[in-house]
Amino acid sequence: MIVTDQREAETEDVAPAKPRPRRMLNEKQVLEIIPVGRTTLYRMEKSGRFPKATYISPNRRVWFEDEIIAWQNAVDEFDPHRARGKGRRARTG
Repeated sequence: MIVTDQREAETEDVAPAKPRPRRMLNEKQVLEIIPVGRTTLYRMEKSGRFPKATYISPNRRVWFEDEIIAWQNAVDEFDPHRARGKGRRARTG
């Protein structure tokens, strides 16, 4: 009886961990992290090769930092059959 009462008291005292808010990055901050130009960033986003931005007001776009980190980790995995670029021929030899 005493042991169960003690356990209940311990669980009531411990507050659940509050999730941290997701960090939002503006375009300038994203371009400091990702080594591409502004136009390339938009092309990658449009083609689905980069996380989509979210509009928080009519003229303000932001990207979530955790999505960019996940994208970086996915790019980190080397694919030997990755194409060199749009319209380019594969290397021979």
